[in-house]
Amino acid sequence: MTVLISPIELSALMTAEPAVVIDTRSPDAYAAGHIPGAVNLHEIFTYLATSTPEGFAELKAKFADAFGKAGLSGSETAVIYEQSMNSGFGQSCRGYFLLTFLGYPKVKVLHGGFAAWTAAGLPVSTEAPAPSAAAFPVDEAAGEVIIDVGAMLEAVADPAIAKLDVRDVDEWIGESSSPYGKDFCPRKGRIPGAKWIEWYRMMKPTAEGPRFKSSAEIMAECASVGITADTPVYLYCFKGARASNTFLALKEAGVKDVKMYFGSWNEWSRDPSLPIEVGHPSAT
Repeated sequence: MTVLISPIELSALMTAEPAVVIDTRSPDAYAAGHIPGAVNLHEIFTYLATSTPEGFAELKAKFADAFGKAGLSGSETAVIYEQSMNSGFGQSCRGYFLLTFLGYPKVKVLHGGFAAWTAAGLPVSTEAPAPSAAAFPVDEAAGEVIIDVGAMLEAVADPAIAKLDVRDVDEWIGESSSPYGKDFCPRKGRIPGAKWIEWYRMMKPTAEGPRFKSSAEIMAECASVGITADTPVYLYCFKGARASNTFLALKEAGVKDVKMYFGSWNEWSRDPSLPIEVGHPSAT
């Protein structure tokens, strides 16, 4: 694993080289205690994106500004964390995905999150730092990890592309439209032809809390729906958080072509012209 970093490794990194640690949790959780020097950026999780050209431009501008204000200039390692790997809907991995989308060169995710940090007996602070703002370096050529709604619609007719839905089971079968309530979105269901691996399956319980499975275990999960290292994969969930957890897992396991439909079900379900499937797949 090259993106995931342990608490002990992070503690050493913070003393050895420039690093900006970003806490994606709620402001209240952050205020109650965080990694010393960490900057709170909860919008990594809450921001809803659309996949129009204007939406992509706004997404890029929004987070280039936010990451710049957090102190990322390109020379620092960005380290993103949440509470634990299964309690924040993949929000730390969403930060990793956004930084990848913007082309940031050095990104890590704290494996096990803040829970792992405290379990290791490492220090906690309630002091909020005042980072020096930096000019965030956007790599305009880095956006190939993201696709828009048009590309996802074209992929529906292409069986060579795996459309991978990683939402919870009630969303997959159309019992609920989102994690925020059954009727949060106007339509329930899934993108036609999608395969399903619930995002939790990329992780397993350990004595220290949830951790990502090994590359071999992740590829075994992929094989259960016909995905190999050479299969093009288009991921989606509700708003790109849980899918970011899977994005990191697949990239680390060696799947070569992984892209994200970041607008996900929040966007797809709101356009009545787009096709959907409902119910158990065997009945459709």
